Amino acid sequence: MNSISSYQDQVEKIIKGKSFGANPKELYEPISYIMSLGGKRLRPVLVLMACDFFGGDSSKALHPALAIELFHNFTLVHDDLMDNAPLRRSQQTVHEKWNNNIAILSGDAMMVRAYQEICKSDMANLSRLLEIFSDTAVKVCEGQQYDMNYEILPKVSIAQYLKMIELKTAVLLGGALKIGALVGGAKEEDAQRLYDFGKHIGIAFQLQDDILDVFADVEKFGKQKGGDIIANKKTYLLLKAIELSEGNRYMKEELQQWINAPQFDAKEKVDAVTNIYNFLNVKELARVEMKKHFDLALTFLSDIPVEESKKQNLIAFADSLMMREV
Repeated sequence: MNSISSYQDQVEKIIKGKSFGANPKELYEPISYIMSLGGKRLRPVLVLMACDFFGGDSSKALHPALAIELFHNFTLVHDDLMDNAPLRRSQQTVHEKWNNNIAILSGDAMMVRAYQEICKSDMANLSRLLEIFSDTAVKVCEGQQYDMNYEILPKVSIAQYLKMIELKTAVLLGGALKIGALVGGAKEEDAQRLYDFGKHIGIAFQLQDDILDVFADVEKFGKQKGGDIIANKKTYLLLKAIELSEGNRYMKEELQQWINAPQFDAKEKVDAVTNIYNFLNVKELARVEMKKHFDLALTFLSDIPVEESKKQNLIAFADSLMMREV
């Protein structure tokens, strides 16, 4: 198998050489723009890695890989619009650079282009690949809707939260791996094991993001410290703190006061809620949950009857996602 960087280079090469359309330019320029903003290209890389993992020709996985990347960036365009986010990868979001209507329509066109790419796959697998791609896409939309629902629901359980991040974030990693595996000639049961590997890595990755938002070195990670706290985002940390504070009346009252405060100093709120997290030890509890999913992912990988040497690239990939220290 190739190195992760070589897979990334393959993906970048095909994106740079791809025309997504010319006219009307207001439709297609935003697509070229968002696709040019870079990133680690994790999801298309997984398609190529999974294909190679089973001894397939990764060149046959390039169209499905591009389909996955187009779909992922389509979700970013629409998510940014729904969140009214001004920046994506330190650059203006599509709706900011153009307008809301263009962001909606260009995003729609990206989804169509994604289907056009996956339809260029080998006809022997096409029906199954379309089924997996469509199922994954619907699940991501379900996860986004749950995420929006949970913003206004007064009570959300940790089980509900874990299911939401599975749908919104993790299934796309799993779907990318499963598609690549089938292109590479994997048996259905082995492709499913690789899907489950990716799904649990994705859940662990999101849990780590929850931790980093509060406890990461701001200068190192370049994001606002405690943004989730400021927005009352129902992360694993907050939900676990609410659960544990039930046994401590004063802690519960303080936490609820910060959650319900209509006006506040952002730094003061972040510091106060972080202190509550520290007192209740929720950071370590989140790390335990994160490690549980990471370890579970590795068990799915170990069950695939492929030589151990081939598994090292996927293990290294998983490790690289989890190396962001707090």
